[in-house]
Amino acid sequence: MAPAEDDISIEEKRVYAGTAGRTDAYVATESGVVRVALSADKIGAFDMVARGPARDAAVLVRAGDPDLVGIATPDGLQVAPVGDDPEFEPVTDDPDEAKSIVAVGVHDGAFLVASEGGEIGRIEVGDASSDPTATSIASVGSASDPRAIDGPLVAAGDGVHRVTDPGVTEGDGAGANAARALTAVGLDDARDVAGVGTPLAATGAGVYWLGNGWMSALEGDATAVAADGDGHAMAAADGDLFVHASDDEWGAGTWTATDLPVDEEPVALGYGPGVSVAVTDAGTLCVDAGDGWRHQVVGVRGVAGVALGAVE
Repeated sequence: MAPAEDDISIEEKRVYAGTAGRTDAYVATESGVVRVALSADKIGAFDMVARGPARDAAVLVRAGDPDLVGIATPDGLQVAPVGDDPEFEPVTDDPDEAKSIVAVGVHDGAFLVASEGGEIGRIEVGDASSDPTATSIASVGSASDPRAIDGPLVAAGDGVHRVTDPGVTEGDGAGANAARALTAVGLDDARDVAGVGTPLAATGAGVYWLGNGWMSALEGDATAVAADGDGHAMAAADGDLFVHASDDEWGAGTWTATDLPVDEEPVALGYGPGVSVAVTDAGTLCVDAGDGWRHQVVGVRGVAGVALGAVE
């Protein structure tokens, strides 16, 4: 696929990426995963790197090993190293463990996944960069109609749940996964969550933030939310995009409606190093590095999620 026509040339992008760094956006769609190369707000080449339905995507950052991008598929979790020419492979060959999953996130050095039946699992992946496979798969609980995962939070039809660690002392033989459990923490009809920094939830009644209980941030039919953990956040409600920028306040007055460069509805939101990304229902990727939105039509429908991984 071609790069954005109104952006700089590929050669210029290579020079720019040498100073600004490159971030890849992985867009999960009903037909596969599209990877879009970004350098700040410059949009580079994009291509389909996995075919077949992808319901969600998440990037697991690892110290000393290549970061991994994981995608939720009807055949279970598939992963690939972040970088050039990713080849997605299932993390297990066991058909009993390769359950159809609808959402994926990362927390505490592992992937969290939600199955169609509502089971929430934790999957640790080995350090092999060429063929990463699961070294541990364990259930941490279940939720009704799970829809999204971010950090320790799970958005589900019966509200927001949190993966908790009650603490395991060394030598008790329980193992890292066995120590974790899933706890309901309130709300109803949660569609999306942001689990870094101040917890946020997008629900059918609006966007909420967790302070002394769940507090209203925005009213409306909220479908997506994302945060960078540093006071910046985005939310989609009633078809519009709202942006938050405040260190410690989260009420309605701290959110501002923003116009994307296209008249389309944002359905997937994400943050990368220094960039905000919104993907629309028509398959347009919009990126903002602080100087306004730029966009590129990537030509896919059925957008289900987006995850960003730093390459350089």
